[in-house]
Amino acid sequence: MTNQAPSSPGTMWGGRFDSGPVELMQRINASHPFDRKLWQQDIRQSRAHAEMLKGQGLISASDHQAIVEGLTQVEAEIASGAFSWSDELEDIHMHVEHRLTEIAGPAGKRLHTARSRNDQVATSMRLWVRDTLDQLDAGLRALQSALLDHADRHAGSIMPGFTHLQPAQPVTLGHHLLAYVEMLDRDRGRIRDARDRLNECPLGAAALAGTPFPVDREETAQALGFRQPMRNSIDAVSDRDFVLEVLSTAVIAAVHLSRLAEELVLWSTPAFGFVSLPDAFSTGSSIMPQKRNPDAAELVRGKSGRILGAFVAIATVLKALPLAYAKDLQEDKEPLFDAADALAVSVAALTGMMEALSFNTAAMRAMAEVGHPTATDLADWLVSKAEMPFRDAHAAAGRAVRLAEERSCRLDELSLSDLQSVVPEANADVFDVLGIEASLGRRTSAGGAAPALVRLAAAAARARLT
Repeated sequence: MTNQAPSSPGTMWGGRFDSGPVELMQRINASHPFDRKLWQQDIRQSRAHAEMLKGQGLISASDHQAIVEGLTQVEAEIASGAFSWSDELEDIHMHVEHRLTEIAGPAGKRLHTARSRNDQVATSMRLWVRDTLDQLDAGLRALQSALLDHADRHAGSIMPGFTHLQPAQPVTLGHHLLAYVEMLDRDRGRIRDARDRLNECPLGAAALAGTPFPVDREETAQALGFRQPMRNSIDAVSDRDFVLEVLSTAVIAAVHLSRLAEELVLWSTPAFGFVSLPDAFSTGSSIMPQKRNPDAAELVRGKSGRILGAFVAIATVLKALPLAYAKDLQEDKEPLFDAADALAVSVAALTGMMEALSFNTAAMRAMAEVGHPTATDLADWLVSKAEMPFRDAHAAAGRAVRLAEERSCRLDELSLSDLQSVVPEANADVFDVLGIEASLGRRTSAGGAAPALVRLAAAAARARLT
């Protein structure tokens, strides 16, 4: 049968009404411009529902065959772009059913037996979110892998560790990047947690109270890969906390990506000069020929606010909704879809940048010498060698820093006599701990920045990925 323009939706829900909605109502009511993203999930669950109906003797084998063949044709039409869309049919679910009925005739009208759009929408949403979480997890894993490549390569490359954006203590670039690997590990853990919690099937809850038909909810849940049917029919159709949980997970991941993006922005400035961003992820200026702008990193940073806005929007929609279903829940889709797209492109952009950028380790090493970063090592030496209380050692190291600033030199460039003038307990052995390499080599506590530990940590992280 050739594809036809959709007709009036009266065959779907119009029996109660004398006339159809006005054009403005159709426009505010229609969700197919955005919820058509669910078409694959809708067809997938419709196949499972039809199979169950046949197995329970609720539709005949011939009707089932006509439905399955019709759904295959609808699937092909949507995939090819040949499908016709109309505001009169509201959403993706009514579009699929209407076109199926055009193809399969009366058999198509039997598909909605023991099913409501309420449980149909909720099931499609959970299927889509589950698929999206799997893709996001794979994307974050690829970003971790790119970070680990640099961490392996730069396990011993010295850079300043910062607090308050001030040089604090020496670390290595590998150690710094492994911090992001750990953050992304937690993000992926939250993804797995959220996926497990949402992996229950609403199908069979019908409008809100269940159905008198002898449906087999276990069968459809299993066919769709869900762990089990949802236990309460009202909760099944009205719950959207899985959307909130996924968005909260997305917000935290986006914040982590934003922090990494911000560092790439800072590090690419002449003031830092730590990194050269690849041409593929940089732009120029329309007026200043010399400019090289880190636009991709800035956009990742900006999209975190957009994703947070999606969470706030949906939380606001849900906060005052009585049970069970209300049309307000239609507003869950656009923010969710937008946030998922924004996070996916952010992950992909950062992964591409990390795979292609190069680090200026000489500039990092030079800045690591700034600001007397081994002052804490001096204090620690006084505690361990001179048995000085740490607070007294802290004050003594502060006096040494002030002297070095007056001499315009590093701590390890002070003469022993100069150092002893403010720290009488010092002896020649103290210079063994005042160099950058010595400081790093002594950071051997679990999770510390010693290069040997960084290499072990990178190897362990790589093993977790595989």
